Amino acid sequence: MMLEKLREEVYKANMELPKRGLVTYTWGNVSGIDREKNLVVIKPSGVEYEELTPEKLVIVDLDNKIVEGNLNPSSDTKTHVELYKAFPKVGGIVHTHSSHAVAWAQAGKDIPAFGTTHADYFYGRVPCSRSLTAQEVEEDYELNTGKVIIETFKERNLEALAVPGIVCRNHGPFSWGKDAAQAVYHAVVLEEVAKMAMYTITIDPNTPEAPQYIFDKHYMRKHGPNAYYGQK
Repeated sequence: MMLEKLREEVYKANMELPKRGLVTYTWGNVSGIDREKNLVVIKPSGVEYEELTPEKLVIVDLDNKIVEGNLNPSSDTKTHVELYKAFPKVGGIVHTHSSHAVAWAQAGKDIPAFGTTHADYFYGRVPCSRSLTAQEVEEDYELNTGKVIIETFKERNLEALAVPGIVCRNHGPFSWGKDAAQAVYHAVVLEEVAKMAMYTITIDPNTPEAPQYIFDKHYMRKHGPNAYYGQK
């Protein structure tokens, strides 16, 4: 069996989704990539989490061809692969339909950067992409979902690991990280900040976003060149 270590990592990451309350039924998937071999390990489509094993994960190449596995890969595989090709520092990707993040996606709104919880992980707003056109949906829905995410990051001049997630208009969140475990961590944080932002604007719809200097301080103390958060 190929890529046993990566399979185990991706399996564990997938099992975190129901554990963290991010998925209902089978509405979610995690993948990871081996950058040396250019192979992606991803959850099979429609398989219940209770039935998932490392052996059931599917391996695809960057042309979306199955390299190993007896099951169909996630229906979102083309989106994942497109993001891996565009974001070379990304090692793991997650897609969920977590409810608060989906609410922002359905409203077609960026998740505002109101405070330090947000700033610890996302350096600025979590962007919302545009809707796909009818032609894009008809042509290749999943592939073009990836392309629209990439387009959003290019247009806004965002760096993938500084803003490790997005909400896709009318659809839901994608998040990523240096590996599958970190991608899931960011998916959990994304759902939490989506919820916090929703509560904030419920209390006061005119709440301003956090000052840039607060954002700089909190993001940089965790991720900057002189980061000092946590233990050595």
